[in-house]
Parts: sequence; C-alpha cells; structure tokens
Amino acid sequence: MELASLKISPKSTIRKALESLNDSGLSILFVVETNDKLVGIITDGIIRRALLKNFNLDDFVMKIMKTEYISLNINTENTVILNAINDSIKIIPLVNDENILIDYASINKIKKISVSSPYLNGNEHAYVTDCLKTNWISSQGKYVKKFENQFSEYHENYYALAVSNGTTALHLALESINIGINDEVLVPDLTFAASVNAIMYTGAIPKLVDVDPITWNICPTSIIKNITQKTKAIMVVHLYGNPCNMDEIMNIANQYGLMVIEDCAEALGSYYNNKPVGVFGDVATFSFYGNKTITTGEGGMVLFKNKEHFERGAILRDHGMSKTKRYWHDIIGYNYRLTNIQAAIGVAQFEQLSVFVNAKIRIASTYNKHFSKYNYLQTPNQVPNTVNSYWLYTLLVTNNAPFSRDELLKYLSSCGIESRPIFFPIHSMPPYIDFGNSEKLLNSQLISKTGISLPSSVNLTEEDQEYICKSTIKFISSKK
Repeated sequence: MELASLKISPKSTIRKALESLNDSGLSILFVVETNDKLVGIITDGIIRRALLKNFNLDDFVMKIMKTEYISLNINTENTVILNAINDSIKIIPLVNDENILIDYASINKIKKISVSSPYLNGNEHAYVTDCLKTNWISSQGKYVKKFENQFSEYHENYYALAVSNGTTALHLALESINIGINDEVLVPDLTFAASVNAIMYTGAIPKLVDVDPITWNICPTSIIKNITQKTKAIMVVHLYGNPCNMDEIMNIANQYGLMVIEDCAEALGSYYNNKPVGVFGDVATFSFYGNKTITTGEGGMVLFKNKEHFERGAILRDHGMSKTKRYWHDIIGYNYRLTNIQAAIGVAQFEQLSVFVNAKIRIASTYNKHFSKYNYLQTPNQVPNTVNSYWLYTLLVTNNAPFSRDELLKYLSSCGIESRPIFFPIHSMPPYIDFGNSEKLLNSQLISKTGISLPSSVNLTEEDQEYICKSTIKFISSKK
C-alpha cells in the first residue's frame, strides 16, 4: 500500500477517515500535519469507540486520534522492527529525527530499499493517456518518432531507431552492419550476457577480452592481443555508466579496419571528452528496461553513424518489409518495434534525463564521501575527461578486507537494503566457456568476486542514503 493513501490531516472528518480505511484495506491511518510531521494515529477500533461515545461522523479526526503510539526511526534495523511487531501492534510508522513520516513497516512490509527503481513523476501519465484517447497504441504514432528524434538530437544527430528492448537493439545493430557467420567480435568478459548473446544470434563468434582493473571496461591492450584475421568488430560496454577509453579503441579500430559497436545500455547520460557515449562507434545501443536511468518498461534504441546502415536497420526492424512496396519482403527481418505507448513513456522520461543523471551523480558523490575513508572499499575511479552517469553505484571489497563481498551483501539484506554482486565473468558460464581463456581473464574474475552495487534510484531519499551509509559503516566497524 502506498504511504500517501495512509496519511490523513488532523482536520479531516471521521467520515473521511472511515472512507480512507475502507479504500486502503488496512486498519490504521497516520495523522500528519502539512509538512508530514506525524502527530497521531487513527484506527477502525478508535473510530468505533468514538462513535459509541457520541462523536459524530463530521467531527475532526484530531478530536479522537491517539497521540501516544509506537513509532521507530527510519534508520532502525529490520531485526529491531520485527521485535516491535506483535499481536496488538501490527503496523509501525517509521519517522526521521524530526518526526517526519517517511515510511511504515508491518510483518509483510519490512523497510526495503531497492537497488534501482523507476521514477515516473513527469508527463508519463499525460502522454500515455493521449495514446489511449487517440487509439495510437501500437508501433504507429507520433511518440515513436518523437522519441527517436530526442535521441538523435542528443547524440549529434545520429540516425535513431526505437526497438523493443536492449537485446534486440544489440542484435539489430550487429545485423545492420553485416556481422555474420564466423565473424569474430571482441567483447569484454565482464558484462551482462545480452552483449554476448546478440553476437551469437548472428552466427558470429564472440571472443572474450579482459577488462582494465581501473575502469572495469574492455582493455585496449587486451584488444590488440586478441585481434586475428577473422576479427571484424569490437563491442565495447560502458559498464555501470563509466565510459570506455574511446580514443584508444577507435585508434585500434581504424588501424585494423574494424567496426565498433557501443553497448550503452548502462550509460545513457555519460560523456567522454565532452561527447555523449554512443557517438564514437559505427553503431550504438541503449536499453530502457525498468531499472535503467530512463525506462519504457521494456525498450531500446539503436544509433547509426551511417545512413545505409540505418536504412538496413529500419527494414530489418519491420519484418524485412520494403519501405516502398507494402507487404513485399526483400530480406528476412524481425518484429523489433517499440509501441507508441512505450515511446510516450520514453519521451516523458527523456525530458527528465538531466535531472536523473544529476541525481545519480549526487548519490555517487555522497557514497564516495563516506566510503573513500575506508581501506577495505575501493570506490569507483573517476577517469579524466569523462562524466560517469552512475547507472548503478558499484564499488569493490579489497583483498585485505576482514570480510567478503558476500558477507556484506547478506548484512545489507538483513537491514532491508537491496544490493547486487557484479556480473559473473562471461567465460565462467556454461554457454560461453569456449570463447575465453580463464588464465587470460584475471581482472574480470577478481572484479566479479569483489564488486557490489548499492541502491542508486534517482528517487533515493537523503534519509535512505544516510541509512545505507550508516549500515555499511557499522558492518565494517564490527569487522575490524
């Protein structure tokens, strides 16, 4: 149940309180002043007793509310909260130091801070409603083109195609630049599996390359060592929002005549040498899954430097159907289109991109301030001439720490804080063991074993972040 529906003003009527209790299905309302300061609670039992004492439905809630009640600080650990819940106290308000209502807890709702959740507080509802009112709900409609235009303008007027998700974006990008059977594509060993899967969809061969120990991105020196006569392309992944070394990578690509695919699924809003990532390679891809910096629920985008690649991609996206001859298919294509409803959400989200990225940078700055003091944690390295959009704030537990990454993950979970390990190295999983040599992929293995991502939602409150930092520091201190 959303917290907002459980709040009520002291000057609301008892009738209004009954209606709110009925709508919520819970047995309690939190009585708050205009600044959300908690001043009392009201329950269905309190109302019944008041009516028996001849209060009427038009009396104010303030006349009958209970001003002595159990509340806990928002920073209280879950174990303490659970101990406070019993047969008579089933729901507990959670407040900050100023007694401002922040959340509530029950046996079925212990305080939980997610790693990354969407923030849909702009024009999303208005634009989706427009789609519904006009009946433009499939892949036709003005918002698809508007979304593509937004992306194109932001990325130096590259050609843009909206697609159904980030994985189809990668596949379409590879097919559009004619990556195919037995072509080798160099790809980092430390990435999400979709990067490699898309290469395999085309019949090409992924060749796993180790990452740089500082940036965690594909290592230019390792790229050169892995180039063969069959190598046709390099797929770079701007991991967790940190830009790759695109100058070196493009120099290598130009020297060896290789295509470059930028996987920007985690890096919308990141910059390298004052340019947005995605404008360096031949093609670039983005994801709008629910946990990404902007979301359409599911969705993706492909950027093209070359008009011919763009036109081929547009045909492939729409079943391989001719743009001039209806229902005529020159090539085998795919149905990788984005719906107008999804695009409407994307347009509204993109309008807030700078706000979202700035929020993530502020969150990262706060984490860095707290955690850079501890030798047991390695905070993300800020690479010169880059802007990291910090899709997920990720740090490493150092080798000399008296605790493991997994112990920290477990402790944070017990505190109601969701955190995540870094991706497994691709070569360590069954479908990909033939594409990389573990003896040459040491950096990706070490980073994977020690990396942890902390909550990075753009709507993460200061109180939540303070709680995360205090909980982490408390754990570290207990291990010294």
